[in-house]
Amino acid sequence: MENWQKTFLETLICLEELSDYFSMDLDSLNPVVERYPFRVTRYYFNLIQEPYDPIWRQCIPDLEEIKDLESPIDPLNERKFSPVPFLIHRYPDRVVLLVSPTCPTLCRFCTRKHYVRNNPLPMKSNPVEEAIEYVEKKPEIRDVILSGGDPLLLSDEELDGILKRLRKIPHLEIVRIHTRMPVTFPMRITLSLCRMLKTHHPLYLNTHFNHPLEITPQSSEACIRLADAGIPLGNQTVLLRGVNDDPGVMKQLVQKLLILRVRPYYIHQLDRVRGTRHFRTSVGRGLTIISGLRGHTSGIAIPQYVIDLPGGKGKVPLLPEDVKKEGKTYFLRNYLGEVVEYQDEED
Repeated sequence: MENWQKTFLETLICLEELSDYFSMDLDSLNPVVERYPFRVTRYYFNLIQEPYDPIWRQCIPDLEEIKDLESPIDPLNERKFSPVPFLIHRYPDRVVLLVSPTCPTLCRFCTRKHYVRNNPLPMKSNPVEEAIEYVEKKPEIRDVILSGGDPLLLSDEELDGILKRLRKIPHLEIVRIHTRMPVTFPMRITLSLCRMLKTHHPLYLNTHFNHPLEITPQSSEACIRLADAGIPLGNQTVLLRGVNDDPGVMKQLVQKLLILRVRPYYIHQLDRVRGTRHFRTSVGRGLTIISGLRGHTSGIAIPQYVIDLPGGKGKVPLLPEDVKKEGKTYFLRNYLGEVVEYQDEED
């Protein structure tokens, strides 16, 4: 077991430990964690300054989660686009490989809230062998995204093995890693990991900062190490009620990210996955935030605001002047050029 894995296992917070830090009714949260597992690294937990602050909201169970019974389990219809296990093929030229079943911190707003497991480390096996064989047989695939769960919960050896297999595929041009490890467990970003990743260029990495409080000396060092290894870094933020649905907060976040050589890439409208309704904002709120960034900070600091359309219809970028709205219905054009309707949430 690698040193970071030992540290990781020693720092996990369980539900019973919360009472050591905060006065709360743990019994009332049992039905929540029975349905949606709870885990948070001690590092990320220690970023909480007070109950219900932006860090708390992202990682501590909430009774509101089990009140949302109408939203779908798989809002993006990923199962439909999964021709083989652990692979999602929605766009013609790229696929997602789900190489890990879990994450160091189980975010309460996760799109794959019903997919991630509570096992602290994945089993030592390569479940994506069939998925890699699928990529080998599809010459139109030029881009592979490693996701999960969190790919960096794999050991250096396991991840290196997957990357080596992918690099042998002639038609595959780039590989991307989607990870929240720099945010929730930055000690995973070791020098040995960065040296290994550096051997697999062209390699890109997107991480997931949602609030300025997540930018700490430790998370900054993790990003600096990755950037120094020549890995272009992007950030995908999810718009969350009570966390970052404020133009000033978002401006501070994107500017701090640029200092770390992390390019703000997307602001996602939260997917309508079951158990997350209390986090959702209106589309209008997202457009207000984009308007609050344009002209008020560097163009390089402004991410695209996107909706991943329900049913797997693809991401749609939104700009205030391009959006047509009638009542609560937005008319958007997806990547196929089709005009689709999107019903807004209440503010």
